[in-house]
Parts: sequence; structure tokens; C-alpha cells
Amino acid sequence: MIAHSIHAAKESQLFERVIVSTDDEEIAHISRSLGAEVPFLRSEELSNDYATTTQVISHAIEWLIEIGEKPSSVCCIYATAPLIQVSDLLKAYEKFSTGNWEFVFAATSFGFPIFRSFRKDKDDGVEMFFPEHFNTRSQDLPEAYHDAGQFYIGKASSWLEGKRIFEPWSTIVELPRWRVQDIDTLEDWKRAEVLFQLVNQTIES
Repeated sequence: MIAHSIHAAKESQLFERVIVSTDDEEIAHISRSLGAEVPFLRSEELSNDYATTTQVISHAIEWLIEIGEKPSSVCCIYATAPLIQVSDLLKAYEKFSTGNWEFVFAATSFGFPIFRSFRKDKDDGVEMFFPEHFNTRSQDLPEAYHDAGQFYIGKASSWLEGKRIFEPWSTIVELPRWRVQDIDTLEDWKRAEVLFQLVNQTIES
């Protein structure tokens, strides 16, 4: 998977440097063999389950500043993004280059209105998150989007300031739902494999 992300970054020709941030020597070795830089290993503090993307990217920017570089913008591409496309990166950069946005990232719409969603309670019953919309027609509800978990282009200053991405100063490159799959579980992985084959068949045809 990380090979796919590195290849997409390099093929886009958008970046002066492609840096992989990791705490793992094996991943570092693989990344270097694919032409990416791994000039540092992340500390344990930035490698646990609670470290945020903003913290990790800020750390990389601070490292660049320490060696005398002053990046104006930085793009975070997740290693777990097997469906990322170079064309989406180019679209995002075109939007970002207008100067109107702090961040541009990939997102997609929910397949069903979230305002009619519900949860199970401790007794196995159900409870709506938005009960006021029980009688609202699906087509009358606003469309909702979620992060595609692929990439985020942002101003270096915005990363360093810890600005939140999901705010009015950000915009999206909208992806079709069949090209989005975050990978956290084995089920996610199996679904991503099917979608990866579909995406490749679509591109080849």
C-alpha cells in the first residue's frame, strides 16, 4: 500500500520532496527503496494510536525548518490509501493554488442520509440520532460528506497552527463512493481489494 501512495506522489510531479514519516525501520527501508526520503524516525510520542495527523505533519514541517527550508505548503498522503489517483491530487492542487483555501482534501458523500441514522442502546433497542427527522423525506435532507482518508493539501502555516481541516476555510475534491475505502480492519482490506480491481479495470478501459 505504501508503494502505491509513494508512486502517486512522485507521478503527480507536484512535490519537491516526498518524505515518509514513520517509526518503523522496515517501512523506512521499503520507502527508501521506492525513492522516498526517510530523513528521521518519529518518536514514540508521535507513533501511538492517539497521535494526530496534524501533529505528525507539523513535526515534519518543523524538521524542514530546522534544516533551513521554508515550505509554503505540505500535502499529507496516507499510506493506507490504495485507491488514491494522481488526477485527484492534481485537481486538489489546482483548487489549492487559487489561494482561497487553507486546506483541500478528498471526500465523498454518505450513501444514505445521516439524519435518519440511529444507534443501538444497551438493551438492543434503537434510538435515532436526529429524531426530529423521523418523518422527513430522504430527498429533503441535506447531503452529508465524510473524509476519504486519502490526502490533505494545506498551507504549512495552517498545519503548524493546528487549524482544523473540517472548517469553512477548507474545500474538497469530491470522489465517487466506489473509489473510497479507509482501511482499519480485515473487512476493510477485503473490500479495498475488490474496489482496487474495479478502479484498475475502469482506468484500463
